[in-house]
Amino acid sequence: MPDGGLAAAVGRARQAVAVLASPTLRAAVVRGGTLDDRTAASVAAFDWLGDDGPDSAVLGRTARDLQRLQGVAALLEFGRIERMPVPEDQRHPLSVRIVGIVGDRLGRARTVSERELNAAIAMFCADVAIVRRDAVDLGVLERTDDGAAYRFVR
Repeated sequence: MPDGGLAAAVGRARQAVAVLASPTLRAAVVRGGTLDDRTAASVAAFDWLGDDGPDSAVLGRTARDLQRLQGVAALLEFGRIERMPVPEDQRHPLSVRIVGIVGDRLGRARTVSERELNAAIAMFCADVAIVRRDAVDLGVLERTDDGAAYRFVR
């Protein structure tokens, strides 16, 4: 069975939480309960659950991958966002989060040049301009009058 990396580990973790949160899924996985079609389809998608029960090797790799996500280098495990969502209700929170991380790393108390800000945002996202514009429009960043520098709004 393929490992699938961190994305698969996060997916399995979400499945495990769903199993714990749902009495129907919990009964199906833990007690072998009777499954309706919807529950059977959900359980069939669990690559960590075989006919003989949970696959210890897959769950062990998943646990190690999740531990890596708690480390300081976790950011390096994921590629940057190549395409931002178009709907504002999806894009805006993502833009704010990206600029928030950038502010934490660069220091929120100082003014940063547009070039420096762009380089920092580019580590997370290919569309630097949309993230920067969203942050200004949403009041997370202030642009200097000459447009050459930005300040993080507290």
